[in-house]
Amino acid sequence: QVQVVESGGGLVQAGGSLRLSCVTSGRTFSHYAMAWFRQGPGKEREFVATISGSGDYTYHTDSVKGRFAISRDNAKNTVYLQMNSLKPEDTAVYYCAASRATTRAMAFTPSDVVDAWGQGTQVTVSS
Repeated sequence: QVQVVESGGGLVQAGGSLRLSCVTSGRTFSHYAMAWFRQGPGKEREFVATISGSGDYTYHTDSVKGRFAISRDNAKNTVYLQMNSLKPEDTAVYYCAASRATTRAMAFTPSDVVDAWGQGTQVTVSS
């Protein structure tokens, strides 16, 4: 069973940057599509970005396009989320997820396909 552990959250001023990391256990990391989700105060968890197992395909939700970038290093079993031009509305707990399903399924039906969720890392953006 794959396990995922996030890190890199923290407090940052609006306009600043953070890079989240997610390390995954196991020897078949490249077989997993990976994704980031977030849950803001009083909100439901929402999709942020996903990346294919090879890293060739990425998809970001509209609210973060041009500001956030998902990437992965399969040699290190790690997926990243580079977050630039952060806004107070980006404040949330960010979760990493792994799935053997497609990136499309990860983006639109995560509850059906995610194999493992991380514990989350808090990102707070002050105005």
